[in-house]
Amino acid sequence: MSSTIFHEFGVAPETVLPLAGNGVAEKKDPFLTALGGRVRSLRARRGITRKALSQLADVSERHLANLEYGVGNASILVLLQVTRALQCSLAELIGDVTTSSPEWLMLRELLEHRDEQTLHRVRVAVGELLGTGGAYASAGAGRSTRVALLGLRGAGKSTLGAMLAEDLGFPFIELSREIEQFAGCSTAEIQALYGQNAYRRYERRALEETIQLHQEAVIAIPGGLVSDPATFNELLSHCTTVWLFADPQDHMSRVVAQGDMRPMAASREAMEDLKSILAGRAAFYSKADFRVDTSAQPLAETYAVLRETVRTALAP
Repeated sequence: MSSTIFHEFGVAPETVLPLAGNGVAEKKDPFLTALGGRVRSLRARRGITRKALSQLADVSERHLANLEYGVGNASILVLLQVTRALQCSLAELIGDVTTSSPEWLMLRELLEHRDEQTLHRVRVAVGELLGTGGAYASAGAGRSTRVALLGLRGAGKSTLGAMLAEDLGFPFIELSREIEQFAGCSTAEIQALYGQNAYRRYERRALEETIQLHQEAVIAIPGGLVSDPATFNELLSHCTTVWLFADPQDHMSRVVAQGDMRPMAASREAMEDLKSILAGRAAFYSKADFRVDTSAQPLAETYAVLRETVRTALAP
C-alpha cells in the first residue's frame, strides 16, 4: 500500500500496526483500540488535522498516530495534554457513559460546576420524572414507612434500629443478614471467594427484595452500600433515610467491644484507616433525609432523638 493512501487517511506509514515474527499483525488491546477511535472521532468533530493536534497538545505526530490506532500505551499526562487540545474531558476520551451521546454531553455541561443543593434538586426532579425516586419527599406524598439507618460500623444501627422497630411495630431487618441468605455464606466469605463486585450484586438484590416485601420496616444498611451509586439511588428512592454518625473514637471503641475489627483488620494504622473511610463516605451519607449524632449523648437520649425524628417524619 502506498504512502499516499496512508496520508489520505491521516496515518503516517511508520505507524501501521507492527507485525509479529510470523508476519501476522499483533493483537491490539480492545480498550486502546477504542480509545484511539475516540481520539480520531473527537479530532474529526473539531475539524483539525493530526498535525494541528500535535502542535496544540505538544505531542509528536507519530505518538498521536500510535495513540489513534491503539499501538502503545499513552501515559496519563499525554492523555491530559490531548484532552486540553481537543477541549474535552478525560471522561469523554476514555469512554465514560456520560459522554456517550450528545444528550449526555449536554446534560454534563448543564450540571458542571453546580453546587450540591442544585444537584440535589435536579436528582430529585429527575427521579420524579422517571418514576424512580424523589416522590416520597414531594408535597402531599408522605414519606416512605421503610426507615433505613445508614452509617459506618459502630454507629449504632443494630442497637438503635431494633429499639426503633419495636416502638414502631415494624420488622427489623439487617440487610447484611439478607445478603448472607442469598449467598449461602457469610459476607466475609462472599468477598473472599467471589470478590467485591459479587458482594455488591448480592447487596443490590437483597435491598430490592426487602423493598418489595416490606412496606413498613426498619432496615440497618451495610456501611459500604453508598459506594454503589445505583444501589444507593434505589435506597434513597424507596426509604426514609437516617444517617447515624459518631466520633471516630466511638466508632472504634464500639467495633472493638463487638470483637469485630473489620474493615480495620490487619492494619497498623487502624484509626487513620477509619477516619479515611469516614471522610470518603461522609458526602454520601449526608444525602440521607435526617442525621443523628450518636456520640452527643448516652444511648437512651440518642434513641429518644432518633424516635422523635422518625415519628415526626412519618406523621401524616
